[in-house]
Amino acid sequence: MIKKLKEDFFHRDVLEAAPELVGKILVRRLPDGTLLRERIAETEAYRGEEDKGCHASKGRTKRTEILYGESGVIYVYLCYGMHWLMNVITGEKDQPQGILIRAGEVHDGPAKLTKYMGINGELNGQKIYQNDDIWIEDDGFRPDIVTAPRVGIDYAGEYWKDVPWRFIAKE
Repeated sequence: MIKKLKEDFFHRDVLEAAPELVGKILVRRLPDGTLLRERIAETEAYRGEEDKGCHASKGRTKRTEILYGESGVIYVYLCYGMHWLMNVITGEKDQPQGILIRAGEVHDGPAKLTKYMGINGELNGQKIYQNDDIWIEDDGFRPDIVTAPRVGIDYAGEYWKDVPWRFIAKE
């Protein structure tokens, strides 16, 4: 039985939710009604102000305020001024945590996935569990998971760059 993920899935620590999001299905309804679906193959966890890879590591700013909000909220930001990347906020209010949806089964990078799905800044701040344009489904599939260091955060320093908070479906 397929079911949409509810707020409680995201209302827990990112290190619990991020690996469990792998294998779920990201669904996007386009303006013409077309439904796009892609199974999530890879996620990354970002956890708190102490995590130097997390956008909240520099504290609250206009950009990062959303990370301090409610779990299940979509955080979309522009990377390198040209690629939209999508996260979903997890955990408790005022404790910034988020899951980067890093890849799908077909689209092997966060920017490729958001481009395919038509995800952009217009979705920023919306609740993924109360949305008719984008949501995540669970069809019961549970892949085996491997962990690896996160990607593209060399600026965070050795420890935070190498922490194995990337969760990947085994092929």
